[in-house]
Amino acid sequence: MDMSQQQRRPTAPPVLKLLHETLFALLKIERRFDPFFRPALDAILQEPLARGLQFLTNLWRDRETLGLAEERKLPDEEACLDSIISEMAAHMRELYQPGSYQRGGNTKTHGVLRGEFTVRGDLPAPYRHGVFAEPRTFPAWVRFSGPGPAPPADIDDVGVLSIGIKLMGVPGQKLLDDEKFTQDFTGITTPIFTTPDVKENAKLQVRSRAGLPLFYFISPGDSHLLDALMQGLWARTHTSPLEARYWGCVPYLLGAGAAMQYTIMPKSPRRSRVPRLPLRPPDDYLRENMAATLSREEAEFDFMIQLQTDAHLMPIENASVRWAENLSPAKPVATLRIAKQKFNSPAQLAFAHQLSYNPWHSLAEHRPLGNQNRGRKRIYQELSRLRQEMNQTPHREPTGDEVF
Repeated sequence: MDMSQQQRRPTAPPVLKLLHETLFALLKIERRFDPFFRPALDAILQEPLARGLQFLTNLWRDRETLGLAEERKLPDEEACLDSIISEMAAHMRELYQPGSYQRGGNTKTHGVLRGEFTVRGDLPAPYRHGVFAEPRTFPAWVRFSGPGPAPPADIDDVGVLSIGIKLMGVPGQKLLDDEKFTQDFTGITTPIFTTPDVKENAKLQVRSRAGLPLFYFISPGDSHLLDALMQGLWARTHTSPLEARYWGCVPYLLGAGAAMQYTIMPKSPRRSRVPRLPLRPPDDYLRENMAATLSREEAEFDFMIQLQTDAHLMPIENASVRWAENLSPAKPVATLRIAKQKFNSPAQLAFAHQLSYNPWHSLAEHRPLGNQNRGRKRIYQELSRLRQEMNQTPHREPTGDEVF
């Protein structure tokens, strides 16, 4: 390993490593039984518990003094980003060999699918900005993925899925100049981000590289237990990426002076079976379930927007706070349609290595807001460049006309 290119890997005390591995082993056992009890449990307890956790989170926060859609840079923000990029790049070098690099986050590709993103024609004026300005349909490449930083068997992940939607044929000047005609939207299956800000994200990356990510959340004196519990309410054994709800988790502009968050909700109540439970399912059962569905029928999602109406309870700079729908209901603004298709050929899966999803592939009307988003501009660009250089798969702006 070339130590001139990365920091020396931190070492964890053996007793902490053993405790961490034991906790993860118990979590993996729970994942085998999760589908037998979670739907009923969530129906009764998920929302009351989430409201209670969010009440405590807001109770202990300082009062926001920002206006709607207003940002404030954190002290040492750039130093935190330097640390995050350094740790994640070092972790990638430790995990992968040239030619087989995976993404540092949202790592395992379950599939890259063709889609259509159709903007509704009945939107009120406050929503008609950017890609939502007028009714039209954009072609899209939709990537479903696992959390990272490694690509384990599906049953062994942390119970969170990711979505990346790349619209193509989008006119107008973009915030990044490496793609001219795209607009990206990204999301995960929890309504809050893993960390509240980039300062805490930097701490998490240090713990992750040491092999102790759980101890970021339960570290004495610097606990993030509320965040862990909130994430845990939505982390689960998923049945299919087509059957999960996704949240953007962080804010974006919706025209001048207005902020939004978005959520992507499946229209169908279908739930596939996870094969072999409580024994071990196939390593790639999520891809297999998705392929089985799309061999029979199409899948549709509502793309929904919340407008920021309260600068404190719907903050820009704190991604641990869920924007409550009683303050601003999520309004459907577009439909994401994924037609029946075959997507799991080796060539189409390899196409994912050439794609770069970045929320800064964006019109100015949807500029990403907040420190997590400001950080993603650098993090995504630099780690994507590292991955594509190591794999010799240069970045490619897709057109939607690709054939596999």
